[in-house]
Amino acid sequence: MTDSMLDRARLYQDELSEIRRDIHAHPELGLEEYRTSDLVARKLEEWGIEVHRGVGKTGVVGVLRNGNGQATVGLRADMDALPMQEATGLPYASQTPGRMHACGHDGHTTILLGAAKYLAETRGFNGTVNFIFQPAEEGCGGAEAMLKDGLFQRFPCDAVFGLHNRPGIPVGQFATSPGVRFAGAAFFDITITGKGAHGARPQEGIDPVMVACHLATALQTIVSRNISAQDAAVLSVTRIQSGDAYNVIPQHAVLAGTVRTMKSDVMATVERNMKRLAVSIAEGFGARAEVDFRNLFAPVVNDDREFRLYADAAASVAGEANVERNAPPAMGSEDFGAMMEQVPGAHIMFGNGDTAGVHHQAYDFNDEAIPYGVALLAAITEKKLPRGSID
Repeated sequence: MTDSMLDRARLYQDELSEIRRDIHAHPELGLEEYRTSDLVARKLEEWGIEVHRGVGKTGVVGVLRNGNGQATVGLRADMDALPMQEATGLPYASQTPGRMHACGHDGHTTILLGAAKYLAETRGFNGTVNFIFQPAEEGCGGAEAMLKDGLFQRFPCDAVFGLHNRPGIPVGQFATSPGVRFAGAAFFDITITGKGAHGARPQEGIDPVMVACHLATALQTIVSRNISAQDAAVLSVTRIQSGDAYNVIPQHAVLAGTVRTMKSDVMATVERNMKRLAVSIAEGFGARAEVDFRNLFAPVVNDDREFRLYADAAASVAGEANVERNAPPAMGSEDFGAMMEQVPGAHIMFGNGDTAGVHHQAYDFNDEAIPYGVALLAAITEKKLPRGSID
């Protein structure tokens, strides 16, 4: 049965590749995916699927019912691009300067569309499938926006399933694991206010640059001296900005960066200690510090039962030898975790082949991976919503 799934999905290859490359050429940032969501909605309508637009501003949900089953399943893909300049030189490269599908969301959207087409044609399930096209995954709170718009109240799901491509894994292979799959993530900005002065007379000022330098070093002790070695955590200061002139001690300095943890309580510990250190170190220099700590992503935690079913579905598509069931968790983040906090589910990685890494200006989604993603989502739907007897 699953051989025919993959074979049928391959029949869609040309059509879906054309859709994917069209989306790639017209990238849109989070909560601005108007063209993409319109394309998605039009395709779903073309295939006879009930469409709900504007869920979480630019999100789209397609609903497909079959038979008399009461069970429901949600299949989710992300749609947004990144604020990057593309450097692939491809014929279908981004036509919008400073915007690029550098994470493969164009491919994820296309795979979910392909699964919708497949399931609408074959009807090999009994129940309801909700196709969730999520905006703004890249740190803009798209999952939360859909949830606040009543996603699971309006479109109830017994389980939800997501996927993401992975460069470096051969096409046709999958990787997942039980438990935590991706870290929770936060972004932070620390604004230090000192006292400006002439660079030749530092004694007349309070140097925020010196505070920033000491604080950037001290922040590293949060992980090394406050977090157990058995708990994973990463704190990275990725930006320090201050001053405009060689001979002026500035009034302000700003540190910014990201924190990744596998547990929500560890994230809370990092936040608490960051605020303590920032305020106390700044005060020690006679300056002031204000911390804006934004907890953006919940950890992605696979439900044990749904993980097994999802891995089994992948094995039915690609063979057991091509499914890694104990892949190590990643410190990257995925805001699918917010949905999985409300509904049990599972997430899986699939091979994108030998391509540039995600978030790289030379990255491109591998169209050969599309049929595998389509067949996987079809397979998990039929496992969760078996036909049985349909009136």
